[in-house]
Amino acid sequence: MSTRYEEPNRVARAGNAVIRWLAELGVSIAGTRALRVRGRKSGKPRAVVINLLTIDGVDYLVSPRGNTQWARNVRAAGVVEVGPRWRRKRLTATEVEDAAKPPVLKRYLDRWYWQVKGYVAGLTPDSTEDEFRAGAPSIPVFVLGAR
Repeated sequence: MSTRYEEPNRVARAGNAVIRWLAELGVSIAGTRALRVRGRKSGKPRAVVINLLTIDGVDYLVSPRGNTQWARNVRAAGVVEVGPRWRRKRLTATEVEDAAKPPVLKRYLDRWYWQVKGYVAGLTPDSTEDEFRAGAPSIPVFVLGAR
């Protein structure tokens, strides 16, 4: 596990807060969803907006900024809630092994590179398999399952 963390600046945090608020109301912008997870230190629910990637009916959470607070909380809790306030789904979250991440990362970047290009460990949708394997340890990926 890498300790890389691309911390968002003030403008990005403000924008994410607005998009999270909309996602919690059920308004998705380019595939955004509201994610709630129990804080590993405080035990309080923490909310963040994420891009939920679905591949062949399986949902994935990808943390392009690296080992973020929400990724550490998901790792510790193992359970998340996804969706708007009135229709949240409680799901298990299991971290994906580095060797299995490249195809997930490729699909994620195919869809959201325009949004995450400044902080995704130097990867692009056109990166080689070797580049994806090299970048995989610094990008947490979780597979979601029924609880």
